Amino acid sequence: MGVLLDMFCNSGGIHTMSSIVLAYVRPTLFKFSFGLSYEYQTVKIADKVSPERITLLLLAIFIHHFILFFFEYFRFDLIITILSRTLFSTLFTFVICLLIIYLIKPSKR
Repeated sequence: MGVLLDMFCNSGGIHTMSSIVLAYVRPTLFKFSFGLSYEYQTVKIADKVSPERITLLLLAIFIHHFILFFFEYFRFDLIITILSRTLFSTLFTFVICLLIIYLIKPSKR
């Protein structure tokens, strides 16, 4: 998905970079959010939203946006701007994700 965004937005690979970093830290995020027993469960975000799933979602969104904005600016002297944009984008994206999770529920079979 990051590659498609980079191709159409001509953004130089920052979406791909942030998606790859998120995929790399995903197992660590699962261990942090769900503890050691996450391997024995099937984790579905669309199920009842628990504190563990909220933690996972917030951390994943924050890491993705931080990497995205860091490589967009690519300067350490703008760290306050990077952190503020990351924080606001994370909150907005989190609210949108929760709305989608609650509005689009899978059918029970």
